[in-house]
Amino acid sequence: MKRSEINRSILDAIALFESMQFKLPPFALWSPEQWQQVGEEAREILDNGLGWDVTDYGKGDFSNTGLLLFTIRNGNYGNRETYPKGYAEKIMVVQENQMTPWHFHWNKREDIINRGGGDLVVELYLADENDKFSDKEFEVTIDGIRRKVAPGGTVVLTPGESICLEPYVYHTFYGREGGGTVMVGEVSDVNDDANDNRFYDEIGRFPTIEEDEPPTHYLCTEYPELKK
Repeated sequence: MKRSEINRSILDAIALFESMQFKLPPFALWSPEQWQQVGEEAREILDNGLGWDVTDYGKGDFSNTGLLLFTIRNGNYGNRETYPKGYAEKIMVVQENQMTPWHFHWNKREDIINRGGGDLVVELYLADENDKFSDKEFEVTIDGIRRKVAPGGTVVLTPGESICLEPYVYHTFYGREGGGTVMVGEVSDVNDDANDNRFYDEIGRFPTIEEDEPPTHYLCTEYPELKK
């Protein structure tokens, strides 16, 4: 991805969140210059991957395969003594027909929540013993209501609706065409991108960045060394 595309996506997301009265924590707006002045008091942000995450999954086609996320809070399975939180929270921006690639999590249980905007389309499979698509019917919970889902079945979440995705449930999602951009929340067990994502196809989790302009905000993988 070009840095200019990442910058534009973040600024558009900030405007969307403001329009929907969703308030981000202060560090979401820190510039690179402000980050240069931050010390060890911000260590939790770095260690737990809080902040902006914009990815095209290595496809180079962000508008069709991509996702913008902001991780608000997270624990850390590698350092539970320092970070004992057993949960995470994200806010995301999903455009019309912008796909998040098929994947499941071995450990993370997550609620995906339509916080506002258009409709969110979620397609689902259960994983089989070889981590492929199963041909078995299974159940999901939508706002406390159990629903049977056929292999490859679709659930459409309107604003305010949510779905609980258990481990080993493959999912992809995108904004329904004609409905506009969707603001999507995620409440889950601890998020561990390094060890707990199983994508159906081999892809990159984070983008390769072409630096065509300076960053307006750092991504969560780019923070500078903290001042002592």
